[in-house]
Amino acid sequence: MASVRIREAKEGDCGDILRLIRELAEFENLSDQVKISEEALRADGFGENPFYHCLVAEILPASGELLGPCVVGYGIYYFIYSTWKGRTIYLEDIYVMPEYRGQGIGSKIIKKVAEVALDKGCSHFRLAVLDWNQRAMDLYKALGARDLTEAEGWHFFCFEGEAMRKLAGK
Repeated sequence: MASVRIREAKEGDCGDILRLIRELAEFENLSDQVKISEEALRADGFGENPFYHCLVAEILPASGELLGPCVVGYGIYYFIYSTWKGRTIYLEDIYVMPEYRGQGIGSKIIKKVAEVALDKGCSHFRLAVLDWNQRAMDLYKALGARDLTEAEGWHFFCFEGEAMRKLAGK
């Protein structure tokens, strides 16, 4: 197996991150919902007060290979606050290209998020998964995550577009 490195994304990674976001959306049959641009990723993740943080997984070339590292996965996370538990990380996306799955890359990304959470004094980190993605749910459970839908009955809701404008009176 090739060597894999998980690292904080750099501004120059935004093209690869967008490519992987589009692949994830296609995998989830939600391609029509991707509205983000490379410029927005740059502005929102690498300014003075970033809205998100990103880890990238890259395959490192073997010695003597002329090609540079290849980004094959990512995890986008941000900090939120739990009124019951305090500092929290929310892992918005985790994605590994299909041809690199089953090699532990996703687990390495998740473990790195756990390290960041502990380093920043977070009590936990959360993520959500579509109900049909059993492989991902099995991985999260194998790594020790609790399914809050099963355990506590939580449902996630979203206000967007017209509903959000109407609610805000705009």
